[in-house]
Formats: sequence, C-alpha cells, structure tokens
Amino acid sequence: MPKKLLIWALIAFAGFYLFTQPANAAGAVGGAFSAVGSAFGSVITFLSALFK
Repeated sequence: MPKKLLIWALIAFAGFYLFTQPANAAGAVGGAFSAVGSAFGSVITFLSALFK
C-alpha cells in the first residue's frame, strides 16, 4: 500500500511540475535522454573495443 501511494505521489508531482514549469520539465527530460544515450554509446564503444 505505501508503495502504491508513493507512485501516485510521484505521478502527481510530475504532473504538477509539467504544468507549472513546462520549459524546465522539457529540459529535465532532455537531460535524462541525453544521459541514457551517452551511457548506451559508452557500452557500444566498450563492446566494440572488446571484440576487436
């Protein structure tokens, strides 16, 4: 039950943040995607070097 409440609280906070500060929310999402892309690129570079 507490886990479900925490999830709903996070969803509510994200919705509030999205509607009150959309530019900052877009920047946060862009930064998160950039970090994931960078990590994926690093893994690909490692695997390429490993199998050369």
